[in-house]
Amino acid sequence: MTSMRISQLAERSGVPATTLRFYESAGLLSADRTPAGYRMYGEDAVDQLAFIGAAKHLGLALEEIGELVGVWEAGACRDVKAGLRPRISARLAEAEVRAAELAVFTASLRGALAHLDGLPDRAGRCDPECGFLAPRVGARSVSGSVSAQAAAPGPGSSAPGSAPVSGGAPGGQPVDVVLSPGREAAEQETERWRAR
Repeated sequence: MTSMRISQLAERSGVPATTLRFYESAGLLSADRTPAGYRMYGEDAVDQLAFIGAAKHLGLALEEIGELVGVWEAGACRDVKAGLRPRISARLAEAEVRAAELAVFTASLRGALAHLDGLPDRAGRCDPECGFLAPRVGARSVSGSVSAQAAAPGPGSSAPGSAPVSGGAPGGQPVDVVLSPGREAAEQETERWRAR
């Protein structure tokens, strides 16, 4: 069996040596050691790295990839397929929920931009009178229904503002997305996305 040092494996696989060391410490990749302490990898390490890369591309966690690498090393393709299917299905469900939430948020931002462009230019300070800060009654939810849980418009305005929207998450958990065209709400939404 051909053996490669870490630099050779990095060159052949396109995976940096630092990542190879990390994979080894995470238990995803194993290496033999020479008497001098150099890491040596077998020819199958290139294929194993391709498998790890494909699993990462699918959004699998390192722990899941580690489990699948063990199955992959055993060599039965049907077992790898059986292990991948539920994990990919779960990622797909999560992605669909995020896509729906993002579509609602995107629509909210488009509406906010259109509303902002329609406001008259005022020399005074922004306040509820300008209409942009007033909450909106009803907003489209992820499922397309209209939510009337929002507060009524502020005095002198019926302009769009914010409304809670409920979607769904894996396991039937509700997901609340606050749709608000203001900068503060946009920043809050960005933080929510980062937290997920």
